[in-house]
Amino acid sequence: MTTMGIDAAQLSDEDLLRELRQLHTTRSDTFFHGSDDALAVHTSRTNELEAEYLRRYPDREVDPYRLREGARQRS
Repeated sequence: MTTMGIDAAQLSDEDLLRELRQLHTTRSDTFFHGSDDALAVHTSRTNELEAEYLRRYPDREVDPYRLREGARQRS
């Protein structure tokens, strides 16, 4: 499946973050109300951009409370 938009590897860091935030903002509407094609394209583009983000930031900061042990501490 081809996605629309600029190749994720060609985006600046700022553009990549902006695109990711926009996709995450529109995910629920696309999931609940979009056509099958719209959902497939949205999913594909999200996967493409997230993979690029992880490639650029393999050591991204992880909130310890988002880990299993952190969740146990909150309980």
